[in-house]
Formats: sequence, structure tokens, C-alpha cells
Amino acid sequence: MDLIFIRDLRVDARVGIYDWEQLRPQTLELDAEIGIGLAAGQSDAIGDTVDYGKVIERFTEELRDRRFGLLEALAEHLAAIVTTELGAPWVRLSVAKVGHVRSARRVGVVIERGQRPG
Repeated sequence: MDLIFIRDLRVDARVGIYDWEQLRPQTLELDAEIGIGLAAGQSDAIGDTVDYGKVIERFTEELRDRRFGLLEALAEHLAAIVTTELGAPWVRLSVAKVGHVRSARRVGVVIERGQRPG
């Protein structure tokens, strides 16, 4: 299995369980590793892989238009886009709030969904 990756994608989103968290968007930082087959390396065709530009576009659209209570739910939603809509067999996704807690640079979650091709 090959992987494509996206590192340090920064997007603004409305996420949080407290009223004050929903008052304005918060900066999130996302990392994604997306499992792909070997065909793209042999064919040199975008149709044989997951287009990382499309992943970034879809993540940005979804986070602009939706609100989430928990980062876990937000991450689950984004992972489903990668595996269901974009057809990847496996994704590992890290989502962090930046500067949300004074004593920590980032706080967040990491989820892994799908089946890693052997």
C-alpha cells in the first residue's frame, strides 16, 4: 500500500460543546494519511489515486458549512468523506485545536478508519 499525506492543513471551523466556542470559528490543524493502491505509480493517472487537492477542497467546504460539538465527531465526518466519497480504503486523521488551551500548543484527536491493504 502507498500513502498520500496532507500535513499542517489549517482551516477555521465552528467546533465545541460550550457556547463561547461556537461564537466564532477556531483554527484547526489537520494531518491526513490516506491509503491508496499501487496503480497510480504505474499508470501516472489521477484517476488511479485520491486527489489530495480534492481532499483539501472537501475538508474546507465541510468545515465552513457545518458545526460540530466534539472533535471526534468532526474527525469521523471527514474520515467518512475520504473513505466513502473519495474511495480510499484507509485513512488516519489527526485534528487539533490550535491555541485553545493556554498551557498546550495543540489539543486534539487521532482516528484511523478503514482497512489497511496488505
